Amino acid sequence: MTSDFMKKDWSTQKRSALTATQIVAKLAHVDGWQLDGDGAAVAITKTFRFANYFETIAFVNAVAFVAHTQDHHPDLQVSYNRCVVRFNTHDAGGLSVSDFDCAALLNGLLVTKAPV
Repeated sequence: MTSDFMKKDWSTQKRSALTATQIVAKLAHVDGWQLDGDGAAVAITKTFRFANYFETIAFVNAVAFVAHTQDHHPDLQVSYNRCVVRFNTHDAGGLSVSDFDCAALLNGLLVTKAPV
């Protein structure tokens, strides 16, 4: 899953706003993300919670790496034990496929396997 997203080069592709129907369909595939706002200001947001500041900042650094590789940069609100991530495609005037691709990549950062 992640490798498919990483193959896209968003820096060379034009992003376009999704329709409301497309947004609802894509939102169903990114666990924990919610719609916020409306019109051109519509975004998807998720609050990631951690045990301490070190874990929060480690996550923020991982987000920075994903944002750089995807050429798509979210708004972040960072606190001691949480980080709120907000994606919106400003140049498309709404939400685009890259918002949901990045949301899925961030969800993948915290996937853990059950002990064997």
